[in-house]
Amino acid sequence: MTTGVLASIDPSVLAEGVNLMWVAVVCFLIFFMHAGFAMLEAGQVRAKNVANQLTKNLLTWGVGVLVYFLIGFGIEGVASGGGFSPASALSDGGWVNSWLFGAVFAMTAATIVSGAVAGRAKLRAYVAYTIAISAVIYPVVAGITWGGGFLGGAGLGFTDFAGGMIVHGVGGIAGLTAAYMLGPRMDRYAEDGSTNVIPGHSMTFAVLGTLILAFGWYGFNVGTTATVFSVTESGELALGGYAAVGRVALTTTLGMGAGAVGAALGSMYLTKKVDTLYVANGVLAGLVAVTGTANAITWWGAVLVALICGLQLPLVFEFVSDKMKIDDVCAVFPVHGSAGVIGVLALPFVHVDGFSMDLLVSQVIGVAVITAWTVVATGVVFGAFKAAGQARVTPDHERDGLDVSEHGVETYPEFGKANVATDGGPSVVDTTDESPRADGGEEAGSEIKMVTAVVRPDKLGAIKQSLAEINAPSLTVTNVSGRGSQPAKTGQWRGEEFTVDLHQKVKIDVVVADIPADEVADAIAGAAKTGEPGDGKVFIMPVEDALQVRTGTTGPEAV
Repeated sequence: MTTGVLASIDPSVLAEGVNLMWVAVVCFLIFFMHAGFAMLEAGQVRAKNVANQLTKNLLTWGVGVLVYFLIGFGIEGVASGGGFSPASALSDGGWVNSWLFGAVFAMTAATIVSGAVAGRAKLRAYVAYTIAISAVIYPVVAGITWGGGFLGGAGLGFTDFAGGMIVHGVGGIAGLTAAYMLGPRMDRYAEDGSTNVIPGHSMTFAVLGTLILAFGWYGFNVGTTATVFSVTESGELALGGYAAVGRVALTTTLGMGAGAVGAALGSMYLTKKVDTLYVANGVLAGLVAVTGTANAITWWGAVLVALICGLQLPLVFEFVSDKMKIDDVCAVFPVHGSAGVIGVLALPFVHVDGFSMDLLVSQVIGVAVITAWTVVATGVVFGAFKAAGQARVTPDHERDGLDVSEHGVETYPEFGKANVATDGGPSVVDTTDESPRADGGEEAGSEIKMVTAVVRPDKLGAIKQSLAEINAPSLTVTNVSGRGSQPAKTGQWRGEEFTVDLHQKVKIDVVVADIPADEVADAIAGAAKTGEPGDGKVFIMPVEDALQVRTGTTGPEAV
């Protein structure tokens, strides 16, 4: 029965249906990589620029995919040697196999740039560049390579399986060029030329974004084996590009592992520590390293090339940052640019068929042409906006943060605000049978005093309880930072050390009239003490007068 049913199925219909379904699923998986890019980049910028970074990621897809549909796909056809044929002219199957598959790759190249220019690029300049890379810059590269243009297999023979250079190399090189054109963020470099570290706001976001990208990368690489089935001349079903899926999945997995190890070793060499962000970036650099070669590289070659790309990551980032003085915020060039270049250039040395001089020449020429085109085209776009004074936000806007200046929002409305103080302590502890007495007004002629304490944040709960026990429940708490006898700490961000000498504290103000100020000071000091430097200080100051807003009462009665 089963044999009869299978015999009645047209093999070509079955092959087309399965292939279309496979490509559609892969496209959805690659689209999910944008969630990874958004989290990775948001984690590496300051809290005041997170919404701006997320907006760029959203508009990369929103604007870019429309532009690629209307213009970019047709330009890709022109670059490949054909005519301008818009995506709207495709059949339903063509929309999946041709346009959508190309679109998710194009949007990946575009979104990489946003991480390099974070924290200072005007939104209008970035959106304009998104239009340029989606309409012309990326489509030209894809057309002259994958589309059958002069660099492709039918021409020079340049080989890039899934976009190690065509997608990631273009994005990384464009990001470096754009960052150079914009100039560094404020305070990135001191007057003497030394580099100031500007840490991102969330290592958690950065690592989680990395893992999401690594997951989606299986769609990127394995998905490029775009045909599951093919039909032979005799009409029988056979494996199409899927025949190489085992090798592609293996080299992709080995690449991400070796890249992480390489970055960890490079970080150890530079800083004597394994830097978390470098390891996360190393995972991606390793994946980029094998993306262009995953179907034709030996297993040991995948490990070796990815290890090299992981090792170069901290070294190249340090060179770009400290020597070239280019502020590549999210390290897009060493992760996507240089790793993409190294990966495709290494193919002739680790190819399953052995070394080929012809292939090496093709790879070198291909990399040179793609690099030159990307640098020039990106430089023209950002150069035009820079000349018009529209490439970069004003110093005031950059200082305030792009979330507020560009979007009028705050990603964390309560983050770092002076009126925010959370703790695990009680609101009021009543240790008597009576209600807590008021802080002033019971004794005629009593003086108003303010007790101010700057203490460790984790002691706030104990201090609240101690004050309530002496019937002094009223207090004002402010989050502050400062320095005193507490030793400075050393932090690290992407392998670079920085000094933290402003420690987080809470400032407690208690105004009293009838309760002895020294009693309040002793209660605070007793609850705040740990015996270590940094416990804080308590000050007692006279208050000239007080006015209660609700009643208009003045003097001790107002307290």
